[in-house]
Amino acid sequence: MNRFFGLIEQIFERILWESRLMVILAVAASVLAALTLTIVGTYDIYLVFSEMFHAFLDPQAYENFHKDAITHIISAIDAYLISTVLLIFGVGLYELFISKIDYAEKDTKSSKILIVHSLDQLKDKLAKVIVMVLIVTFFKHAVSFKYEEVLNLLYLSVGILLIALAIYFLAKSHHEE
Repeated sequence: MNRFFGLIEQIFERILWESRLMVILAVAASVLAALTLTIVGTYDIYLVFSEMFHAFLDPQAYENFHKDAITHIISAIDAYLISTVLLIFGVGLYELFISKIDYAEKDTKSSKILIVHSLDQLKDKLAKVIVMVLIVTFFKHAVSFKYEEVLNLLYLSVGILLIALAIYFLAKSHHEE
């Protein structure tokens, strides 16, 4: 009887351990989403280039182009940063739950940003990129916002101060590591 329960326990533990492989779905979805956002960001840059030549020929079109170009470029940066978050997340999940990426460990030419050895490392890397996404998103809204009242300018300067503090603390934590 003990042998039977031991066998059941062994089978159950094997199934439980192998269930970690379902993380592959999250890895694949994250990498595909990263690819999608990279394409979206590149399309935003393409739109800027496609309108650029037309804008230089027409002074009226140039005014609109300038505003639209800034919006598209900031949107592209935002898409690229979120793509980076998804890529770090996908590769980090793979390394934590599936297998170490031997090729990345041995590669001497590249940075080790995608190599993750613990959940805390993954969390720290994601947090830094997410703060950058928030900064770019703030910048995108700050550029398009109409500052008609002095209070709005005060809010902008408080936002800039908070962003500067976030960057300072991120840099400080990076130096402590």
